[in-house]
Amino acid sequence: MVSRGPVSGSEITISDLRVVPHLAAEVADRVWRAWWKPNGYPLEHITGLVQNNFNSAPLPFALVAHHGSTFVGTASVIVSDMEERPQYTPWVAAVWVDPPFRRLGIGGAIVRHAALAAFATGAETAYLCALPARRRFYEGLGWSLQEQNVGDHLLDVFTLKTV
Repeated sequence: MVSRGPVSGSEITISDLRVVPHLAAEVADRVWRAWWKPNGYPLEHITGLVQNNFNSAPLPFALVAHHGSTFVGTASVIVSDMEERPQYTPWVAAVWVDPPFRRLGIGGAIVRHAALAAFATGAETAYLCALPARRRFYEGLGWSLQEQNVGDHLLDVFTLKTV
C-alpha cells in the first residue's frame, strides 16, 4: 500500500513489474509516449527495453503503481540514464504518473520506493535527471541538485544518498 487514490476508499500499491507482468505493456506505452515517441522511436523499441526488467540481473527493474489491475504510474531503476555521465549509477528514471492520479503523492512514493530499491542493490547514491521545471518536486523529496544544464536537453542531475 502506498496512498489513497482517486478511486474512493481504494489504495494504490507499488509493485515490482515482475510481480505484475500484465502491466508491462502499459509501462512501455506511457514511457514511449512521454519520452521516446516524440524522438521517432517505435513502441517496439521501448517494449524491448521493458522486457529487460524480467531478467535475473539486479538492474534494470521497474516499479509500477497500480490499483488492482489498473495502471497508475511507474519508475525504473537503471544502470545509466545519461550518456554524458556514465560514471553515475544507478539512476531512477522514467518516472510517470497518469494524469488522473497526479498531485496525490503517488509520484513521490514511486520515486522513494525506487531509490530505496536502488540502495538495496548496494548503491550508496542514487541519481536522477529531470527538466529544471521539476527541480522543486525532487528537492522536496530530499534529492540534492548536483549539476544543471547537462546534455542536449539541459537537464538537472540530482543525487540522493543512503541514510
